[in-house]
Amino acid sequence: MSTRARVDGPANAAALVAASLYGASVVAVRVAVVDVSPLALALLRFGQGALILVIALLVTAPHLLKIKMHDLPFLALLGVIFFAMFPLSFNAGLQFTEASRGSVLLATMPVWSVLLAPLFAPEHLNRRQLGGVGLTMAGVILSVAPSLLASGGGSRALIGDGLMVVTAFLGALYGVLSKRALKSYSAATVTTYAMIFGIASLAPVALAQRSFDGMRLNSEVIAWVLFLGVFGGALSFLLWTVALSRLSPTAVTVYINVVPIVATLLAIVLLDERVGVLFVAGFAAVAAGVYLVNRPAKPGKSGGGGQRVQRSPILDQAEESS
Repeated sequence: MSTRARVDGPANAAALVAASLYGASVVAVRVAVVDVSPLALALLRFGQGALILVIALLVTAPHLLKIKMHDLPFLALLGVIFFAMFPLSFNAGLQFTEASRGSVLLATMPVWSVLLAPLFAPEHLNRRQLGGVGLTMAGVILSVAPSLLASGGGSRALIGDGLMVVTAFLGALYGVLSKRALKSYSAATVTTYAMIFGIASLAPVALAQRSFDGMRLNSEVIAWVLFLGVFGGALSFLLWTVALSRLSPTAVTVYINVVPIVATLLAIVLLDERVGVLFVAGFAAVAAGVYLVNRPAKPGKSGGGGQRVQRSPILDQAEESS
């Protein structure tokens, strides 16, 4: 009889599917952003997502929309971080730097999660799991190495690189902060309200900058925008938050390294791009690293695959004051 703890299969599957949808969304954004501005696209994407989630909850579980008024500011903070600042920095970053460089910098999200966790949601990571985080990052670098070496530099690229690092930081910050809200509310509730607050903060900026002017819509663009709203918005971010409700922040954020792999695979299928041996090696390294981080530990040992999270003094003080 095995003494090893069980892995949370559904939670890991949710993180994997969410990351895969994020990867598909990268391809969708690349196509749609030609005809729709990045800010307008973000607003359309999460506007659809929020509407879908609200309608779904009203029909299936209206009680999940009930929250305490004193929790609204914190949910608003989550929304601004993940559904306003995160997509803005991501879209802006890709305007200045190559996608390959951006994907490598986005792969630092698990590292930021490890650094932020002691302040907000302390978690026990052993050497195997830390090695897994490093292995996934190495896998991403391997997979995009040819295009990374071929890409140029310059001040514009440095600006884009900085914005992608900010994006990775914001993603990790949402991961550790959301643990507090997920103690009181379901993943569907947190995602829905955070998305609503996110688009509420994006809308005034989009209108002020006249982001919808010059938008060209045809059947293909509309299809991509609908995909981003339904699968790249509502479903993907809901599954990501479901995973965060059951796994440690680092165990979830390590899946972000699946994004460039999926995006590249879809580019091969849809855009007839080719890959070499380094991509295959990188893909294998990412898969191995994710497994190392989420492989359950034996009883009595710390593991990152489950919800072995300590109380955080910062969050304790915040809860007492709320």
